[in-house]
Amino acid sequence: MKAVVIVNPAAGRGRGIGRIREFRTLLDRALPNLRYEETTAPGQEGARIDAALAAGCDAVIAVGGDGTWGAAADHLLQTGRADIPLALLPAGTGCDFGKSLGITFDRREEVIAAIAEGQTRRVDVGRVEGRYFLNVVGLGFDIAVIHDAQTLRWLKGDLLYQFCALRQLFRYRGLPFAVGQGAGQTERRPHLMLVVANGQYFGGSFHIAPEGCLDDGRLDAVSILDAGPWGRARLFQKVGRGRHLGDSRVRVLSASRLEVEFEGPIEYEVDGEVFRTEADSLEIECLPRALRVFAPSEKGRN
Repeated sequence: MKAVVIVNPAAGRGRGIGRIREFRTLLDRALPNLRYEETTAPGQEGARIDAALAAGCDAVIAVGGDGTWGAAADHLLQTGRADIPLALLPAGTGCDFGKSLGITFDRREEVIAAIAEGQTRRVDVGRVEGRYFLNVVGLGFDIAVIHDAQTLRWLKGDLLYQFCALRQLFRYRGLPFAVGQGAGQTERRPHLMLVVANGQYFGGSFHIAPEGCLDDGRLDAVSILDAGPWGRARLFQKVGRGRHLGDSRVRVLSASRLEVEFEGPIEYEVDGEVFRTEADSLEIECLPRALRVFAPSEKGRN
């Protein structure tokens, strides 16, 4: 295997630099024939991947967070290279998708051993408005938190999202959404948040889809209906522990294809990157086992 290592040095607002150095040490020890490519701005992952594959690389290792990982996966799928295996090394703010695969910094040696041994698994991928995503599509409260986080420079990692989420619980105004499978769509109801999840985690540490599976050909639409400030706070606590599914204000719809309607256009996030809808609805679909990723064994996972 000859791999290209795509490195985002801005990952984690600088926290990633130390991790990147350690990953490089471990990678150089475990793997020969590595080619390193740094990105200096968002969106450069594709060009770096293309150049490396043209030079003979046959695997991609993405070092960063969900944005870097999602950009690499999207490019491989957009260009018809789903056969190229993708490795994910966590150096970003949330690194949420990796948590569903047991890819965490505290398991870094196991993760790199899985890459060196060629240990891969097929995972589902989502698609929305022509973009492929690994982890989630988020609407509502999630967007307010992302915008709030961009204003703070003194927090990093999981704490950044958690702090901004707590702050937005008392500021954010809910939005009406309807989610279904086309015909027979449910009526629009005021939502705090809607997350269409492929992985189980989002927002740094929130266990939003505890029953989610990465290779079942389905996405989990987790609707969290709006409530007053203290009701929101209780929901926030439950989501953090993955104990929200029995709450009367939480609805989960699992399907291979979903449609979300709203009073749009509105903003939404895809693996942490914010976009604006082109209309007043979104169609979101699951592509079963569409991508091959390196992953450590289940043993040893929390």
